Amino acid sequence: MEALINLLSRFADWVVFDTFNLAVDSTFGSAFHYFIVGFFEISILVILVTYIMGLVTSYLPMEKIRSFLEKHKSSGLGNLLASSLGAITPFCSCSSIPLFVGMLQARIPLGITLSFLITSPLVNEIAIALFWVTFGWKITLIYVVTGIVLGVVGGIVLEKLGMEKYVADWIKNLQHTENRTEDVKISIKQRLSDVQAESWATLKRLLPYIAIGLGIGSFIHGFVPASFFQEYLSKENWFAVPIAVISAIPLYVDAVGVLPIVTTLIEKGVPVGTAISFMMGAIGLSLPEALLLKKVMKTKLIVSFFVVLGLGMIVSGYIFNLLF
Repeated sequence: MEALINLLSRFADWVVFDTFNLAVDSTFGSAFHYFIVGFFEISILVILVTYIMGLVTSYLPMEKIRSFLEKHKSSGLGNLLASSLGAITPFCSCSSIPLFVGMLQARIPLGITLSFLITSPLVNEIAIALFWVTFGWKITLIYVVTGIVLGVVGGIVLEKLGMEKYVADWIKNLQHTENRTEDVKISIKQRLSDVQAESWATLKRLLPYIAIGLGIGSFIHGFVPASFFQEYLSKENWFAVPIAVISAIPLYVDAVGVLPIVTTLIEKGVPVGTAISFMMGAIGLSLPEALLLKKVMKTKLIVSFFVVLGLGMIVSGYIFNLLF
């Protein structure tokens, strides 16, 4: 992944600074560079993840897996397993969506797939390592547990609210691989062809939302000064935690990218919990993610997803402030 980002960054350097002759330190150049890297990175991830998920669902007994997860839905074990899976996958909020779609395609219950979607961007191994170095093992451990708990609770709550009927119709109508009878032999060539066609179809559906979302995120990234956040997230402001979560929504950054901002905020006197709630909002409730989710969820489910997860992040922020 690092090699891919470096390659895309060099390509963006060539486009922005060599082809368009924009100044390296210009805000527009920075925003444009950010857009190019993010657009191609997410597009490539969409293809890879949907392709891999397509192959997995074509070979694995997804009906048995679905039955196992659904059987343990009431106990929350299925949500815990999905949330734990999200914690070990190195995806941002936008690149988690293709795998989320693949799980829905396999008819895994919505609440369980949402547990994965919530935790996946909040916790990943690179962020954990950086968190450990920057804040120590105690804060890191509590943060990881918090990310998993948010996924489990959020998925269960949204499932109990009956949100399954608000999944996009095109997902409901997807042809399920597991519906093929077991006695029909499918060649590897045909299997790969089917997976490839489905991967490109998914990318075509998501491309406009990727472009629009990253355009907004790139503008915020290049033109909104860090002083804005430091001014309104001070220790004296009791409403700093909800403000931190809400103000982070327009951003599009992953856990690794937002950590330097969190470190700076804490150095400037922003409480740890407030800074971490800002981080959670930026990587788990971004506006670009909402635009992508618009293609796979109906409005009521998106609003419920943001409200439930946002409230969880606010509560977590206050708890962090009490502990540290």
